[in-house]
Amino acid sequence: MKLRTADAGDWTGEAPARRGGWMRTAGLGVLALGAAAALALGAGFLVFVADVARTEQRPSARADGIVALTGGAQRIEDAIDLLAGGYGRRLLISGVNERTSRDEIARLNPGQHHLIACCVDLDYRARNTIGNAIETRRWMRDNGFRSVAVVTSNYHMPRTLLELDHALAANDRIVPHPVVPEGFDFSAWWRHPSAARLLASEYVKFLVAWMRIRIETDPEGSRAAYLMSRGHPVKVAGPLER
Repeated sequence: MKLRTADAGDWTGEAPARRGGWMRTAGLGVLALGAAAALALGAGFLVFVADVARTEQRPSARADGIVALTGGAQRIEDAIDLLAGGYGRRLLISGVNERTSRDEIARLNPGQHHLIACCVDLDYRARNTIGNAIETRRWMRDNGFRSVAVVTSNYHMPRTLLELDHALAANDRIVPHPVVPEGFDFSAWWRHPSAARLLASEYVKFLVAWMRIRIETDPEGSRAAYLMSRGHPVKVAGPLER
């Protein structure tokens, strides 16, 4: 019996060649897609960074209430100053550590004891930005507010606005007040590894939040919120400390 050779056009020559050609084409396609994805992510990151506020400014308008997201003493100070300036009728400090008392906040903000006593609510339940948005919505509903000034760090503001837009009603108004942290030069972030890492980390979190809200209808039913809250029931709402 004769064996067919590669010259006869059988599988011993042409078929491997065709498979090799297909694999090279597929490999080039994967590389092209990867390069396109990397370029898109890079361009998105540059847009994200360009949107981060470099300087602090007073809110463009007054609001019914003010909410400050914990994560730095400067945020709380700015929020209390806004309350004192009449930019809102009440202030919610969301995500307060269980060990932080109202007296401690008053001690760190001398001269504002009367405002802290009368017009500041403390939220101890929120443990992440999703929880901040949920607690802000509950607080606004309880007080009949339809607008809120939001105080958080400048790099955190895009994700905060994303979560609040998802949680609040379509006709609720959000007035951002970004706080620029001391010690970070965001105008030349590429020269400072700590600033670059912070922005990159926040950009990834922003993308994850953006994708998550595309498949969730309500943050209070969010499995991600439950997991990120370390198993605490985010649906259970107890009274705020007033």
